[in-house]
Amino acid sequence: MKLAASLLLLLPSLPLVAAESFESAPAGALKEFKTTVGTFTADGVHARIEDGHAKSGKQSLRLAGEGESTVLLALASTADRGAVLAFHAERWTKRDPFGFRIDARGTDAWREIRDASKEIQAGGFLAEVRVDIPQGTRELRFRATAPADAGVMLDDLSVLKPGPAKLVGVETVQPVCPALIRAKFNPVLGFKITVDGSEGAVDLNSIELSLEGTTVLEEIAKLELWTGSANPAEGPRELVAEKAKAVKRVSLDGKYRMASGEHWFWVSALLKESASLDGLIDAGLVRVETSGGTLEPAVVSPPGGQRIGYALRLPGDDRSKSYRIPGLVRSKAGTLVAAYDIRYDHSGDLPANIDVGVSRSTDGGQTWEPMRVAVDMGDDPKHGHDGVGDPAILADLNTGRLWIAALWSHGNRAWNGSGPGMTPEETGQLVLAHSDDDGKSWSKPVNLTSQMKKPEWKLFFNGPGAGIVLKDGTLAFAAQYRAADGKPWSTMIASKDGGTTWQVGSGVKSDTTEAQIAQLDDGSIMINCRDNRGGARTVAVTKDLGASWELHATDRKALREPVCMGSLLAWKGAQWFSNPDSVKGRKMMTLKRSPDQGMTWPEKTQWLYDSRDCFGYSCLAPVDEKHLGVIYEGSGGLYFLRLPTGD
Repeated sequence: MKLAASLLLLLPSLPLVAAESFESAPAGALKEFKTTVGTFTADGVHARIEDGHAKSGKQSLRLAGEGESTVLLALASTADRGAVLAFHAERWTKRDPFGFRIDARGTDAWREIRDASKEIQAGGFLAEVRVDIPQGTRELRFRATAPADAGVMLDDLSVLKPGPAKLVGVETVQPVCPALIRAKFNPVLGFKITVDGSEGAVDLNSIELSLEGTTVLEEIAKLELWTGSANPAEGPRELVAEKAKAVKRVSLDGKYRMASGEHWFWVSALLKESASLDGLIDAGLVRVETSGGTLEPAVVSPPGGQRIGYALRLPGDDRSKSYRIPGLVRSKAGTLVAAYDIRYDHSGDLPANIDVGVSRSTDGGQTWEPMRVAVDMGDDPKHGHDGVGDPAILADLNTGRLWIAALWSHGNRAWNGSGPGMTPEETGQLVLAHSDDDGKSWSKPVNLTSQMKKPEWKLFFNGPGAGIVLKDGTLAFAAQYRAADGKPWSTMIASKDGGTTWQVGSGVKSDTTEAQIAQLDDGSIMINCRDNRGGARTVAVTKDLGASWELHATDRKALREPVCMGSLLAWKGAQWFSNPDSVKGRKMMTLKRSPDQGMTWPEKTQWLYDSRDCFGYSCLAPVDEKHLGVIYEGSGGLYFLRLPTGD
């Protein structure tokens, strides 16, 4: 099998402007961190590198703690006359007292050069602080005064050289971001312009793009140029230019003022509904015209290109604020049927106002029918809602029947609120619905809890994604339970009589939860589990429908993860796996193929299909003999890709 190449290329920062966004620092307490700006030091208690909240990227510098906290910055070189310190800042909570001051020192005593206490606001890194640095300064000191668990956060810190603003250079990046039909922002190419100098600004006037490698030029409805951050998952900020017609060489004209610092831009391609899912967009930056001259990047178009996909569900569709937890199957009739959570009010988990929705495609994912509600447990006024979600869908290719297993939370009876017992008032319920018309309509759910759950367990339900049918016709889903002590265990359930009665397996390993199963060539069943320990997946095998498990040779070794659901599929003599291929954060969505029943996952057959930060759940299913389909989570939406296997 040969997979198309998709690469994430991030070029090194230009060295001519001192700037720091704290992305390369280890998260946690700050003691010492060397950067191009200089060396930051702190006491390891009251300052830290904060992960998950930033102006750009994911990390920032936080000064916190009751009383005064201090961070020192020893500059990389002594400040010249006219040098300027610039950074973005956010106040962490509005509680008083609050103060933030900056001091400078050369060869003599410290002296205060700015009291920024009133400039910095809570939320959004809204304050851009610029401070003249006295000539001869060797060290800067940041002092924050705040209550416990409050303080100030700094990001994108630069030391600007004296003199008029001038261009330093331009770099292109092309992270793997599929261009999605129906999406309003498809970042197919990014570039960063760096401006130096502490005085004035430079105007961007136009850019010239090359679309030479694009196979769907006529299907691009509009090209747009947006400002943004280094992370395309954070979305666009300000529209700079747009053009309706895409040709192989195209110019976008629009004015944008660039002060000293780094400025990120993203080219977005909006697609027509008819754009082929087998198409590719390959954009390159030829030149940038500015008031300070012409810039030409060293790399016009980084290797790779963006595949075309379909935004199956977007926040706001059918009046729902979010969609999560995808499952996908190909039915006996060849229809793709996706199941998922309709999270009407927010993206949070049960308990909440959630139903299970389904979408159908009869043309290999190119178009999708309007959403149907498959499982709705109604509304009990006593509890406010009866949410049902975390679905797993199963296609019985022998009978044509489709099944959906899901968790019903009667009030607060989901992961944290469920307790021992058997009734809906005590504990979460496992329900099962079916369809005999290829997913167009669904039966009233049947409650399986009495068959599945031990009374002392705090919760029992399915593993989300997809179930399987064994070679002998047995129906099977991955499952999970919380034992009496609250510890979670992955397991499986199976039915030998077409879904009437079910049996439960034993637990695989403690601290494992959402799992998927696949049958191996020898008839045994492999289970692949989310592991709360993080770092890698738990993998085990059973020969007796889960009554006993044997840990696999690749257990906690072969497949890394950031603690997230993953998808496992047995198809065409191979094992296929999809998850966020990262141990730090849900990102780098990757398809992997094992030719030897899960013993190895060769790098040459791995495919990075979306590099952006995301919610990370995914599910695989065959589309036809030469394509795999994957439905996966963005940030509140669900995306579908049709990937050629090369066979």
